[in-house]
Amino acid sequence: MVPARELLLHCRPVCSLWRDLIDLVSLWKLKCQREGFIPKTWGQPVSDWKIFYFLCSLQRNLIRNPCAEEGFEFWTLDVNGGDEWKVEDLPGDHGRVFPNSHVKKYFVTSYYTCLKSQLVDLKAEGYWEELMDRTRPDIVVKDWFAARQDCGCKYQVCVQLLSSGHVPLGTFQPDPVAIQQWSDAKWREVSHTFSNYPPGVRYIWFQHGGVDTHYWAGWYGPRVTNSSITIGPELT
Repeated sequence: MVPARELLLHCRPVCSLWRDLIDLVSLWKLKCQREGFIPKTWGQPVSDWKIFYFLCSLQRNLIRNPCAEEGFEFWTLDVNGGDEWKVEDLPGDHGRVFPNSHVKKYFVTSYYTCLKSQLVDLKAEGYWEELMDRTRPDIVVKDWFAARQDCGCKYQVCVQLLSSGHVPLGTFQPDPVAIQQWSDAKWREVSHTFSNYPPGVRYIWFQHGGVDTHYWAGWYGPRVTNSSITIGPELT
């Protein structure tokens, strides 16, 4: 089949007949099926199959290097206290195996606060302004964190939807999570979905980190990995 962007940019403007054909619901539903976005038995209602197709085709994790495979590449180290951020191999000392066997590494914090962030430019990632403003698709943010069993710690995360001038249009900032010494050291997931946010979102700012609560030299603070930001429909 002809690529979707070619259909819209070069074929649709040719004449009214081509425009009507390219606007057919059945065309975009078929493209979704052929590219594996949905099964043929898909029964959920879709208000606009064309938009649905583009959101599916763009959907991926917008956080780069989420599992520390490239060290600190793509991350900004906003606060680098104590013995600073470090990358370690799973499961780590006094740690637990991660639920996803494909995740091999994590970032770990120290005895003074450590925070790191990424700024996602939505236009650069393919999400044009009209798509975001008219559709306002769900933005799903997830993060994973864990403590060492032998040390208490405090984990925090903040995610903001920003305008072109970096004005916050939506914020997710739950209370910091305090984990006591001799915990189960299990990996825990935090998740939030931004819906019905104002038009004008152009960037997403993601920051997480924490500190150990015993102030031990080394890397005894919360461990974080497998962070993600995805936009669009939930696909199963």
